[in-house]
Amino acid sequence: MGKKSLCLVISCALLAYFVYTPLPDNIEQPWKLMMTWAAMRVHIHLSAFLDILGFPRFVLFRLLEVPPTSDAKVTVTDTLFNKVPVRVFEPKPKSSTMRRAVFYIHGGGGAMGNATWIPYDYLGRQMVDKLDAVVISTNYRLSPQYHFPTQFEDVYDSLRWFLRKKVLAEYGVDPTRICIAGDSAGGNLAAAVTQQLLDDPEVKIKVKIQSLIYPALQALDMNLPSCQENAHMPILRRYELVEFWSSYFTSDKALKEAMLANQHTPVESSHLFQFVNWSTLLPQRFQKGHLYTNPIHGPSDLAKKYPGFLDVRASPLLASDSKLQGLPLTHILTCQYDVLRDDGLMYASRLRAAGVQVVHEHVEDWFHGILIFSRDFRVGQRELIKYLRWLEENL
Repeated sequence: MGKKSLCLVISCALLAYFVYTPLPDNIEQPWKLMMTWAAMRVHIHLSAFLDILGFPRFVLFRLLEVPPTSDAKVTVTDTLFNKVPVRVFEPKPKSSTMRRAVFYIHGGGGAMGNATWIPYDYLGRQMVDKLDAVVISTNYRLSPQYHFPTQFEDVYDSLRWFLRKKVLAEYGVDPTRICIAGDSAGGNLAAAVTQQLLDDPEVKIKVKIQSLIYPALQALDMNLPSCQENAHMPILRRYELVEFWSSYFTSDKALKEAMLANQHTPVESSHLFQFVNWSTLLPQRFQKGHLYTNPIHGPSDLAKKYPGFLDVRASPLLASDSKLQGLPLTHILTCQYDVLRDDGLMYASRLRAAGVQVVHEHVEDWFHGILIFSRDFRVGQRELIKYLRWLEENL
């Protein structure tokens, strides 16, 4: 075999090694998923390299941004809600009655993502088309340039602006038919701001539904069964989950290392683990093969420096039972092969115990980010149709 042939064989072998990812047997379109996941990893590695060179983090993902383009069905505009950038989708035809509305918060680990990204632009248009709804897709400032509570405050400021009677009337929105929704980190923010609304005497208009799509809801236990089972699964691995969480609070690598070891919560905060104790909150079938052990506590100085990970505005699962009781109808979507699966399952359990009406949709054959891939994968399209049908019937 010549040198060129040998180099070609080695190159192909290395490419196949990089692309191939072992996947569960029940996954539809596995090779397409492998290629998509490989392309995402290339973006992540290149972004890390460019970050070292001084370029903005995840700069390559800006290629996903699209301008606000209206068409025959929807009017799309970019504007500001209380200085926070939002993209607004409005049905083109005029209506003699007031419309429902969805206030949507994008995902991305608090470090990337944008309402102008192709998947979120597509989702907004689908909501307008299927629900005849006004859709507000909000942005917020991202880590590592900005840390908690900036992201929460941006979203809450934007939401409060929208929930004013004057603004709702301007967009023709029925104040009794409003949904707050978000995916991943956006699901975290959706849960957090919905809780905050309960204690805000200045906001008279409350939401009808909160919809949490594979949400991240706690930063205390990084060794939930779903984290152990899906640590290396696409589209979100445990390492990236910890990296996103730690950079949400600080650029200090000490917190990331402590979270990776699951030894970051101080002993004086041990009472908070009752709210994230998966041995009492997870349905039995998700506990199989796992044994709950008491947490190993970390140094107190980390929590004193970066108390955000103990804050209910960052970890909505830490809310008291009395706080949860006032929440609206809640829709939660989880995926079987997702490190965040158990966050959603535990929140569903706690909400039901508090008397909140919960609708839980569990996808047995997919990973994190199913709605973001609704344009590209059949399972994603099916779940999006099902999700929009549920919103149509309940909002």
